[in-house]
Amino acid sequence: MPCPALPDGFDFTDPDVYHRRVPLPEFAELRRTAPVWWNAQPHGIAGFGDDGYWVVTRHEDVREVSTRPEVFSASLNTSIIRFNAAMTRDKIDVQKLIMLNMDPPEHTRVRQIVQRGFTPRAIRALERALRDRARTIVAAARGKETGDFVTDIACELPLQAIAELIGVPQDDRSRIFDWSNKMIAYDDPELAITEEVGSTAAAELISYAMNLAAARKECPAQDIVSRLVAAEDEGNLASDEFGFFVLLLAVAGNETTRNAITHGMHAFLTHPGQWELYKRERPGTAAEEIVRWATPVVSFQRTATQDTTLGGVRIGKGQRVGLFYASANHDPEVFEDPGTFDITRDPNPHLGFGGGGPHFCLGKWLAVLEIDLIFQAIADTVPDIALAGDPRRLRSAWLNGVKELRVRYA
Repeated sequence: MPCPALPDGFDFTDPDVYHRRVPLPEFAELRRTAPVWWNAQPHGIAGFGDDGYWVVTRHEDVREVSTRPEVFSASLNTSIIRFNAAMTRDKIDVQKLIMLNMDPPEHTRVRQIVQRGFTPRAIRALERALRDRARTIVAAARGKETGDFVTDIACELPLQAIAELIGVPQDDRSRIFDWSNKMIAYDDPELAITEEVGSTAAAELISYAMNLAAARKECPAQDIVSRLVAAEDEGNLASDEFGFFVLLLAVAGNETTRNAITHGMHAFLTHPGQWELYKRERPGTAAEEIVRWATPVVSFQRTATQDTTLGGVRIGKGQRVGLFYASANHDPEVFEDPGTFDITRDPNPHLGFGGGGPHFCLGKWLAVLEIDLIFQAIADTVPDIALAGDPRRLRSAWLNGVKELRVRYA
């Protein structure tokens, strides 16, 4: 197998890379030459006290790792592929309390509880309220000549959906927005947010959620919080477990959907034929293609629990394995013409919601609903929306984030 032609020292988790672009050409080179490739790093640079990780780029290999939790653990080093050299082991270990960073059987127990709030029936019950909210959000933006699509439109519906879902007062949604931004933006110097600020934000969000849980135990309401925490001895969540679940929602349910919507709008406006098609036909396949195209989480990681092989490559016990969903979603062995944004693409077996297995995205159907509703509202209310500037990208080691997207609404 030929060696990949990559620049010396290239690192697929370097936040400076994602500040500029998603490295799709480099992913294509690895899929062609070395689909499972060792990415050496300076010792301890990612916070794990090791010298690198395996880059997994093919769709089939990402799926295999995702569906073998007994061999590839989310818990040993968490699912976050890069922190920084100053990250301490105790701070990493605290994050194992988040469902994203659990392995079965503990993950199975918690997921079985929280998925009560994400059944098709529960999501359908939100649809009318979220449709009205989407229309209101876009109508408010229409009153401006120009604006930032991220803050005017993209961030609002995911925040309001979370607030609606778990019974958070809508007036508090800005606090969730602020906390979640601080938790994920520590790599971006423009935002002047340190690891300490991010940790404080996480603690404040968990405390807020625990207080909410305690209030619902004292005085139950007709919402998901009451159903999840009402009686711990009957298989429900303890208050601290609920706190960590809300923390996960703030990132997985807010940041990712917000970025999918932003990337989707940018894709439409740079592919005007697709925008005209959407306005005319509203294909039900559009939301899934937006998620494939955006892939808001570029990568998560797993850690090998034993010596194993993947794609014919030996992986040692304790080594980290990066699942690069952005690469898998552009694998030409799975997607015809993957570099084309095609809202009629069907089938579309993308991995934007994970590669299957126990960590497949719990909130997939809520995210698809939000994306569908917001673009319907945009097409109805501001159909002539246009770009007014290039997107300003988040500097992050694992998120495909956009901080600002200037648009003209009229």
